Amino acid sequence: MTVDPSSTEAPRPATLSARGLTKTYRSGEVEVRALSEVDLDLFAGEFVVLLGASGSGKSTLLNLLGGLDTPTSGTVHFDGYELTAGDDAALTRFRRDFVGFVFQFYNLIASLTARENVALVTEIARNPMPPEEALALVGLEDRLDHFPAQLSGGEQQRVAIARAIAKRPRILLCDEPTGALDSQTGVLVLEAIEHVNRELGTTTAIITHNSVTAAMADRVIRLADGRIAGVEENAERRDARSLSW
Repeated sequence: MTVDPSSTEAPRPATLSARGLTKTYRSGEVEVRALSEVDLDLFAGEFVVLLGASGSGKSTLLNLLGGLDTPTSGTVHFDGYELTAGDDAALTRFRRDFVGFVFQFYNLIASLTARENVALVTEIARNPMPPEEALALVGLEDRLDHFPAQLSGGEQQRVAIARAIAKRPRILLCDEPTGALDSQTGVLVLEAIEHVNRELGTTTAIITHNSVTAAMADRVIRLADGRIAGVEENAERRDARSLSW
């Protein structure tokens, strides 16, 4: 994208910003650089797809952005506050108050209903929505009192999405949310994430190896070998329902 130097429009501030983000893992004598000098901004309300093959650094980047891990070097800022300068307690508060996570595996508690699984988050959040409202946002208003074993894989993933959004997070980070699902069910899950992004204005980032998902995004960020290999903007976002793979 070309920036007009004569434009008087102020650049929009980033909700989440990474600079020089590097992560190196050690195992005995072996050193593996999973991420190398990554610069990235996520803006309020946008939908971003982080695309790359297995081992490209996608999950490592998501973990660093979400405060689940700390970088070897580089910085992450949230609304101008440097997360990488904070201690474990500060990262815990950031994750609790501002970030929702959705993973490939649903991590629901088998002995609790859908409503009760979501309520686990609303009990500790600062300004939560009722569990029933969160489940309705993902199309499960008629499955409130079902246990995970009574739900399909796609329904369980949508409960996990409802749990992530019930605390009204500023940022929703999704790690291969359709990876364990067939394409038809995966589209339903992507549709739920898309709905949350549009209805709540939640900054949303999905990491995936599935290039079809890129058509949903405002921006597509491609990773390879721990670096950003390219950034593309979609002129128009496609609805999840129009996708197939």
